[in-house]
Amino acid sequence: MAELFDGYHDNYRDVVQSSIDFSGLPHDFFMRAKADLLRELIAQRLGTERPDMLDVGCGVGSLHPLLHGMVGRLSGIDVSPASLSQARDHNHGVDYREFDGRNFPFADASFDLVTAICVMHHIVPAEWARFIAEMRRVTRPGGLVCVIEHNPYNPLTRLAVARCEFDRDAVLLGVGTTRKLMAASGLHEVGARHFLLLPWDTKPARRLEAALSGVWLGGQYAAFGTA
Repeated sequence: MAELFDGYHDNYRDVVQSSIDFSGLPHDFFMRAKADLLRELIAQRLGTERPDMLDVGCGVGSLHPLLHGMVGRLSGIDVSPASLSQARDHNHGVDYREFDGRNFPFADASFDLVTAICVMHHIVPAEWARFIAEMRRVTRPGGLVCVIEHNPYNPLTRLAVARCEFDRDAVLLGVGTTRKLMAASGLHEVGARHFLLLPWDTKPARRLEAALSGVWLGGQYAAFGTA
């Protein structure tokens, strides 16, 4: 996997944009939606205003500029050294570390919030349970584990995945599977929210989407549980 993403580190954003051009929306729209969702989860599910956060599979760090002021200590890990090098160039003050794809390079209970954003579909299904267990291991008691993934039941999502060069071997997992993996790992109060249902960046559209977050139609979903 490292070799795959090393080959795309210098044009990662362009490749992603080409896969979603049919939507008429820029890549930044989708990143802002994720940042907004994380902001809401922090307010609703965590007792600290600026949690220490680990972003697992952070890639080139595209999300991290949107997290300023939202989180405290921010760390990112990835299997791609080339992607991490670019992330460091663009995001000073973030602790970026390489990992082997299995063992996170942090001690137990190191973070309040641990995320994996559009990462698990690149992992072979036999390793999903171990991956979630590692996320839980480095999360402090009372902290939050959050997995954001593509919704395989959304036809436009499947089209975007099919058009993306580095998603050719992706195995999409539904929200039910992700929630079961979380519960099996010992996480509790496991919940989920669908988002990116409406392709409009307006306040009325965002309010309507929030009201429909329980409907399994959004382009992506967030599954989350408390450690």
